Amino acid sequence: MELNHIYTGDALKTLRKFPAESVDCVVTSPPYYCLRDYGKIGQIGLEKSPETYIKNLVSVFMECRRVLKKEGTMWIVIGDSYAGSGRGWSGKNDLYSRKTQPKASFANEFSKPHKIAGYKNKDLIGIPWMLAFALRNSGWFLRQDIIWNKPNPMPESVRDRCTKAHEYIFLFAKSARYYFNYPAMLEPAKWDGRAKNIYHGSTKYGSSNSSLTNQQIHKGGKRWANSIDGIPARNRRSVWTVPTRGFKGAHFATFPPDLIRPCIEAGCPSDGVVLDPFMGAGTTALIARELGRNYVGIELNSEYVRLAEERLGE
Repeated sequence: MELNHIYTGDALKTLRKFPAESVDCVVTSPPYYCLRDYGKIGQIGLEKSPETYIKNLVSVFMECRRVLKKEGTMWIVIGDSYAGSGRGWSGKNDLYSRKTQPKASFANEFSKPHKIAGYKNKDLIGIPWMLAFALRNSGWFLRQDIIWNKPNPMPESVRDRCTKAHEYIFLFAKSARYYFNYPAMLEPAKWDGRAKNIYHGSTKYGSSNSSLTNQQIHKGGKRWANSIDGIPARNRRSVWTVPTRGFKGAHFATFPPDLIRPCIEAGCPSDGVVLDPFMGAGTTALIARELGRNYVGIELNSEYVRLAEERLGE
C-alpha cells in the first residue's frame, strides 16, 4: 500500500490487496442509491434493490475494518433515496451499452425515483439506517449519528413534504475503546465565568474517564466549561451546520471540506493515515494533507482520479 496515493480501481478488489491494520481512520461518502450514474461498469449505487446496494457496501466496509487499526474509527457521510412510480425510468439494465451518451444524460435519468419491488411509490427508503444497522450487525460499533444540516440545500419541486436539508454522518469504531481526539471536537460555548478545564492532549479510546494530560478545576460543585487557549468551549453537538459547496469539475457530488475536517482531526492522529475507498474528486486527500496526515484513496473512475490529482497538485 502506497501512502499519499490514489488507486484507480474497484474499492473491494483494491482493499483486499492492502495489509491488515494499516490505516488509522476511514472517512468517506459512498455513491448514494440510484441518485447518480458515474459512467463505470461495476459501480455501486445502481443496484436493482436497496438490499443489494447495502450488501455491496457492507462488503467494502468490512474490508475497511480489516485494514483499520484496532483503535481506528470510520466516518461515513450518507444520504437517503425515495422509491418512485417508475415513470421516466427505463427499468432496464442496459446502462452500460450507452456509454457514448453524455454523462449528464445518465445523471438525469438515474436521478429519477424508480419503482422498487417491496416499496410503495413515494416511500422514503431509509438507506442511511439500513446501512448503519447492517454494519452494526457485522461487528462494527455504531457510536453516533451526526446530522449534517445544510443551510443551502438543493431546491425540490415537492408540495407534499418538506425540502430535504440534511444528511447523516455515522461514526463507527472497530473496538469498544478507540482513538478520539476530544479537543478537536470542541466548539465555542457561552462562558459563565466559573471554573474551566484546560485540555492539552487528546482523549484516546473514546472514554470520558481516560487519563488526560490536563488541569481540572471544579469549585464548589458548580458546572465547569472547557477552554483552549483561554477561549470558552464545549463538546461539539451532534448537529453540524455546514453549507454545501460547488465544484467546477466533472464530479457530481463532493462533500464540503468543513464537513470532514473535524472527522479527520478527531479520528486520525498526527502523521496517521486516512483512507477513503470512494475518493471521488479528492476532498478527503486534500484535507488530510492540510492537517498533516497521510492519505490513501481508491476511485473507480479514472477521470475523477485525474481531477483529484490536479486538485492536489494545485
